[in-house]
Amino acid sequence: MSKILVAYFSCGGDTKRIAEVIANAAGADTYEIKPKVPYTEADLDWRDKDSRSSVEMRTLARPEIEGSVHNMASYDAVFVGFPIWWYMAPTIINGFLASYDFAGKKVVPFATSGGSDIMKAAAVLKPLCSKDTVWLDGKLINGESDDDIKAWVDSLGL
Repeated sequence: MSKILVAYFSCGGDTKRIAEVIANAAGADTYEIKPKVPYTEADLDWRDKDSRSSVEMRTLARPEIEGSVHNMASYDAVFVGFPIWWYMAPTIINGFLASYDFAGKKVVPFATSGGSDIMKAAAVLKPLCSKDTVWLDGKLINGESDDDIKAWVDSLGL
């Protein structure tokens, strides 16, 4: 049986809730990807071109991550979850993926969004991992029931 990790970044709680459903379905550990300097409500105002999140996405700046996954080498598969910002993963996810060696591991992205898909985000994230990473198709989770999410996890055969 594979050892699985669900790593996720969540600001409003939606991605965290989905991560917990996935972890329960997969019998996985969880790790919350948190910025060392937490986001404020003003930081997340996507309508303000000078807000922290807007500047990070425009410049591709990667906020420093609080803590680390101390036993990443022990995992066979890693789900990586995030909200979609400007059709992309928040740059903290880029930093997370660049911080670890995923060679030989299965990586499964999942995202939450009110309207965007995950395709552009996945295309940017995949090259951040080793060429030996087994990158599985990601899933945008928006309104699916917990049973639907569990069925998706089961279908991956991890």
